[in-house]
Amino acid sequence: MSTPQNRIRPMYVKLALPPSNEFIALTLTLLLTSCNLEKEVEIQLPSHNSVPVVECYLEPGKPFTLLLTRTSSYFTPFPQDELEFLSSILEDSAQVIISTNGIEYELENTLGINPLTSKVFNYYNPTPVPHDAEYEFALSIRLKNGQTIYSQTRLLPPVPIDSIVVQFNADSLARVLTYFTDPDTAGNYYRRMLHLSSIDSLPLQDFVSTDQFLDNNIGIFGTTYQFEVGDTLINTLFHIEKAYADFLQSIEEATHANGNPFSQPSTIISNLQGDARAIGIFTGLSYDRVITIISP
Repeated sequence: MSTPQNRIRPMYVKLALPPSNEFIALTLTLLLTSCNLEKEVEIQLPSHNSVPVVECYLEPGKPFTLLLTRTSSYFTPFPQDELEFLSSILEDSAQVIISTNGIEYELENTLGINPLTSKVFNYYNPTPVPHDAEYEFALSIRLKNGQTIYSQTRLLPPVPIDSIVVQFNADSLARVLTYFTDPDTAGNYYRRMLHLSSIDSLPLQDFVSTDQFLDNNIGIFGTTYQFEVGDTLINTLFHIEKAYADFLQSIEEATHANGNPFSQPSTIISNLQGDARAIGIFTGLSYDRVITIISP
């Protein structure tokens, strides 16, 4: 016969204590219930305050491009149409100016896509970014509502890849070791990326490292034995600022926390200032890239 819900059922547990001068036996009666503990709870979430998001990467010799969007609520329905989604988050009609060495470059509000990286941008100036590591670059954005965003960055000198070493195991699978020499200056940050066949594919490796883990200024990034003869590997070594390293790390932590109720909330670390309270990154991309075809 089944027990009706909400009926209290006693459970008797006899607890024997270790022997002592006076032996004591305690009988504990634990009252347990079979009540249905499921209950709907309504949680009042704070309203979402949308803020601007900036992504601007300065690559020497390439045009000035910048993506300016706005955040949306986590629970906002996701549009099925890509153009509808873009129009819902793009921040248009802003004045965007990047200046360096006394020269200002104003970016026009136009939607485009980089064919090499498949990255979307909505502000553009065709002038190539100067190959200049001496002068600071300054970003100034005035939104259509009058709010402002500011930031500064520098183009760090690229750190060259010294060599690529390919090693095979007994199963004829290859691994790749990428060697480089860290400058004598302390506090260098690197982003290592490794692609198979195409630069616009998902990277096999993508992580940030610092020079504190190097031995005698020699850096080595390696892979497992996973490649075959004929594979094309694209090794890229970015020399990056600490601000960009912190931004990438915070993005990774936020990604891991997304959807995990047991994770701590993660804040995106930005190098943007201004009364718009924007998040994002303004930084230069200085890198060396070597393409390796696995051969016996």
